[in-house]
Amino acid sequence: MPKKHRRAPLTSATRDEGDSFWSARESAQPLAARMRPTSLEEIVGQQHLLAPGKVLREAIEKGSVSSMVFWGPPGSGKTTLGRLIAQYTEREFVPFSAVTEGVPRVRELIGEAEQRLQMGRQTILFVDEIHRFNKAQQDAFLPHVESGTITLVGATTENPSFELNNALLSRMRVFVLNPLSSEAIGEVVDRALAETDRGLGKLALKIDDDAREIITREADGDARRALTVLEAAAEFVGEKGTITASVARDAMQKRYAHHDKSGEAHFNLLSAYHKSLRGSDPQGALYWMARMIEGGEDPMTIFRRSIAMAAEDIGLADPQALQLAVAARDAFHMLGAPEGYLPLAQMVIYLATAPKSNASYMGLTAALEAARVTPAAQVPMHIRNAPTRLMKDLGYHEGYQYAHSVPEAYIPQEYLPDELRGSVFYQPGPFGFEKEVAKRLAWWADLKAKVSTQASPRGDKTEVNNESPARDSPDEEMK
Repeated sequence: MPKKHRRAPLTSATRDEGDSFWSARESAQPLAARMRPTSLEEIVGQQHLLAPGKVLREAIEKGSVSSMVFWGPPGSGKTTLGRLIAQYTEREFVPFSAVTEGVPRVRELIGEAEQRLQMGRQTILFVDEIHRFNKAQQDAFLPHVESGTITLVGATTENPSFELNNALLSRMRVFVLNPLSSEAIGEVVDRALAETDRGLGKLALKIDDDAREIITREADGDARRALTVLEAAAEFVGEKGTITASVARDAMQKRYAHHDKSGEAHFNLLSAYHKSLRGSDPQGALYWMARMIEGGEDPMTIFRRSIAMAAEDIGLADPQALQLAVAARDAFHMLGAPEGYLPLAQMVIYLATAPKSNASYMGLTAALEAARVTPAAQVPMHIRNAPTRLMKDLGYHEGYQYAHSVPEAYIPQEYLPDELRGSVFYQPGPFGFEKEVAKRLAWWADLKAKVSTQASPRGDKTEVNNESPARDSPDEEMK
């Protein structure tokens, strides 16, 4: 049954009374662990979930929480929320890591939860990195979530749509946690510097504005990272010391791009890169390409997407785009990194600034659909191959006209089966080289309209004089 009254958050007074929260062991924890919020009011950020009146906050305060998944980046508060749910709803908090423990341990914890439930206390089973369990292993939770033996709270940095099986996902609510803003990280840093019980307040440290700005910005929304850097800087400057920008940078060390080469971030960055190219934005395309390179992406992945984009989104508007993309890939193979990044960048800029057309893609799609609809359409007799006397007697090749027998190398005749006469699969776009293609197609269509191309059952019987009808020169027409 939902609780009508929530348990009061822990305070320094309750700690003085011997609460296990503030044990000697915990006082030796890293700063990030010591500064973990002990009440909803202490949490910064995530106001879309935790502001007064929001569904999650209401559920926590009323004690009516059900199984759920927290999906968000590192340091956004997933574990903290799991602990606070247990605290506010007066349930046992049982942490579990899918990285270091397996299904046998799950069975042990379920057994303990059943015993606890018989004594009237419910259990929050908090599964960190739940996506590390494969979808078959996740089935171990199903009956116990269904029966109410445990309230399952999962934490993941990966998209639950891909990482959790549908049966489990349908029994859990998904809450998305956002990276913390620089302002929110700043609050965390200021609190850690001022807090004397759990933070660094007893050291009486000072921090320069530019040092604070470096930490809050380069933490990349990760409160744990910001506090780890702050603690390292504090150890360096010592009591009553001043944390400068130089100290902050040394403590920060190297920032790593948010990229995992296999999960959702991988596909999101590739998507952003492709859409920037398609949208003719070389600035965005260069940035997302650089993000992937800095994140350790295989450059061949970027080249493959670029070659596909050149064919799909540029096509014949600029026929050199595909050639240049292939040449850039070959140049990278020859040069390697870092020299090979220059042809990569040149390719990115060229593709982003090239005229765009998806006419080839649309033409292929339409032709494939027509092929599916008419899989048995007969090849017109006049364009069939006739290597034997029998085939010639049957009318194969009869009426075919050789295009090069006229100066223009074009004689109007039908090449589609009867069922598809008049079908148009490819329509050139209005930009780049396709403007010239459109002129040629229009000129040929005009010639074809002047000549009947009706087929007969035994071939094309249309009589066409060797002297072709009066034509304007295609070169003249295109000028």
